Amino acid sequence: MAGESGGFSCNYRHFLIVCYNKLMDKNTNVSWEAEEYVARDKNTGWYIALVIVGLALTALAVWIKWWTFAALIVVSVIALIVYSVRPPRMLKYTLNSKGLKEGNRTYNFENYKAFGVINDGGHFAIVLTPRKRFSGRTWVYFPENSGEKIVDAFGAKLPMEEVKLDVVDKIVRLLRI
Repeated sequence: MAGESGGFSCNYRHFLIVCYNKLMDKNTNVSWEAEEYVARDKNTGWYIALVIVGLALTALAVWIKWWTFAALIVVSVIALIVYSVRPPRMLKYTLNSKGLKEGNRTYNFENYKAFGVINDGGHFAIVLTPRKRFSGRTWVYFPENSGEKIVDAFGAKLPMEEVKLDVVDKIVRLLRI
């Protein structure tokens, strides 16, 4: 008899787990559109300062005959100008039971240990903290009116923790990149 009730209990638990997972799959499918990054205002002075710093570093590299470094500086300045002039694209995000889908790219929950929410100059973002030590954090912007639903869906899959800007994030914001 103990075997029968144990078997029934196990099957019943399995049934509940399967139903719960199906229910969670339906409840966590959330979609939204947002810009890929926050476009920060840059005036003419910002571009002039970038070119002056680039020319100074290039002159230093030529003077000490570091040709590769000189080429890297020139390419970096050009890339920064092109990147900062280009407007951010609107991306479609979908959150499901497996992870976050951004266009054709998928970020699986198993690769992240936690998430946090940050207000980035009036724009709200989910910041995914990777399990791998030297991997970068993933920033996903979302509209404020969908925030509660999005945060709840992430919270069903990952623990939430406070997000603090690291040194690189602070430098990027200081330089308005």
